[in-house]
Amino acid sequence: MENLIALVNRLQRACTALGDHGEESSLPTLWDALPTIAVVGGQSSGKSSVLESIVGKDFLPRGSGIVTRRPLVLQLHRIEEGREYAEFGHLPRKRFTDFAAVRKEIADETDRETGRSKQISSVPIYLSIYSPNVVNLTLIDLPGLTKVAVEGQPDSIVLDIENMVRSYIEKPNCIILAISPANQDLATSDAIKISREVDPKGERTFGVLTKIDLMDKGTDAVDMLEGKSYKLQFPWIGVVNRSQADINKNVDMIAARRREREYFSSTPEYRHLANRMGSEHLGKVLSKHLESVIKSRIPGLQSLINKTIVELETELSRLGKPIATDAGGKLYMIMEICRSFDGNFKEHLDGVRPGGDKIYYVFDNQLPAALKRLQFDKQLSMDNVRKLITEADGYQPHLIAPEQGYRRLIESSIVSMKGPAEAAVDAVHAILKELIHKAISETAELKQYPSLRVEVSNAAVESLERMRDESKKATLQLVEMECSYLTVDFFRKLPQDIEKGGNPTHSIFDRYNDSYLRRIGSNVLSYVNMVCATLRNSIPKSVVYGQVREAKRSLLDHFFTDLGKKEGKQLGTLLDEDPAIMQRRLSLAKRLELYRAAQAEIDSVAWSK
Repeated sequence: MENLIALVNRLQRACTALGDHGEESSLPTLWDALPTIAVVGGQSSGKSSVLESIVGKDFLPRGSGIVTRRPLVLQLHRIEEGREYAEFGHLPRKRFTDFAAVRKEIADETDRETGRSKQISSVPIYLSIYSPNVVNLTLIDLPGLTKVAVEGQPDSIVLDIENMVRSYIEKPNCIILAISPANQDLATSDAIKISREVDPKGERTFGVLTKIDLMDKGTDAVDMLEGKSYKLQFPWIGVVNRSQADINKNVDMIAARRREREYFSSTPEYRHLANRMGSEHLGKVLSKHLESVIKSRIPGLQSLINKTIVELETELSRLGKPIATDAGGKLYMIMEICRSFDGNFKEHLDGVRPGGDKIYYVFDNQLPAALKRLQFDKQLSMDNVRKLITEADGYQPHLIAPEQGYRRLIESSIVSMKGPAEAAVDAVHAILKELIHKAISETAELKQYPSLRVEVSNAAVESLERMRDESKKATLQLVEMECSYLTVDFFRKLPQDIEKGGNPTHSIFDRYNDSYLRRIGSNVLSYVNMVCATLRNSIPKSVVYGQVREAKRSLLDHFFTDLGKKEGKQLGTLLDEDPAIMQRRLSLAKRLELYRAAQAEIDSVAWSK
């Protein structure tokens, strides 16, 4: 069973090394799930003396005011033989055999974290003691509860200490060791008061009475020790610590334990309780109880660890891999991220993701509507037809048909179709640009690297702009082609005046009458409508070929060409991951390391023993 406490000791050591102190954090905490014993007591309650009696060594700082200003995680390891020694978590390769040096290092390490301002800190000090005179046990010594701030401390220190103590003992896995002096009324005990708040039924509280030998003559602590004054689930344990005179004389702790046993066995009031009194008995009881609690918590602990490992691995996977160190690795990483983005972009166009349908809407609705809004009737009004026909004839009127007039009327009408053609190109460009931004936001890897995200976005938009310019040229050329060469067959099929009984000997100026001009306007409008129908089909083909197809085929070609010319340092600037994400990944990786180590530790223990 002793390996159970050793297991928790190793897990706590791993927690301390990886920064898991059970504080409020966005990371899962293993510390809070581990069974612990927290030592609680007011100042001058004899808390430090109790701990030293259990250990059998003088090792805790002493003085007036608040001496313990950081939690001390004290792990006791029983060894069969050899010299006693201590090790600190922050000095893992240094052994302390002089326990006066241990006391000094606790004080110095406290000052390193809090300064000399008498402030407190929730970051624990980790201390292991190896000795043949201890039982396997882990205790957390918390700052002593106080009622007033001393000089050099903020007024909030009283509440700060209380909140820190409560943050430990309110956790259901925490066993409370409540230290109260017997020469004071239990009703005023700081330890009992705060323990009652978090454990009202006393199911996980051990009561310890100190200073029994200092009670007034004629009084004793029997009622308290028998649980009549304040009942707990576990029996109260009384201890007799060394007096201040003994401490000043450096009385040996082993001798002090012997005198403690003699006190309880020889004092009539306590003789019947002697077998369950004293610091040695306290250590054994706590060790045995801690073992049983650990054993009962193991299944739940295993379940928590396995579940948390899956959660941590999932989030690490979402955050992506850390940055490669060599230039080749960085280039490969950037190319893979770009391919992922390009794949997302293509999925939008191909209908796997939404957005590509907007391009069809441009061709099926916006373009036809824009062409329909062109005011050909106004362009081919009687006055405008007369004006252009007469201007085209110049000083000599046309003889049979006003060919130049026809051309001018047709060209002036077809040229107006450039507006809808350009608008279609720009509308598709805007949609493609929007899809690029969507694809970038959907590419998880790009969220890691702000600079790469900006570069890829800029490169993609620049490519779209080049494609738009080329597409616009090609699309406008379609319109210009219609202007530059008219379809002759259309006009050959038009009825002639002579066929309708017209008289060719009439004055040429009769041909400028309204009926004649109206027929010209009607012929031109029919031709323009034919061209309009042709462009309605050919413009989408040109746009898709020059923009959509090219975007799918070569969106990042220029970017890849420039990328191949960059050196490792330049590639590194593109992979300047958001510091918050880097820190998050590092923290998650450390926490995952902790949980995997915990999983391995638990699996290595033979529970059947």
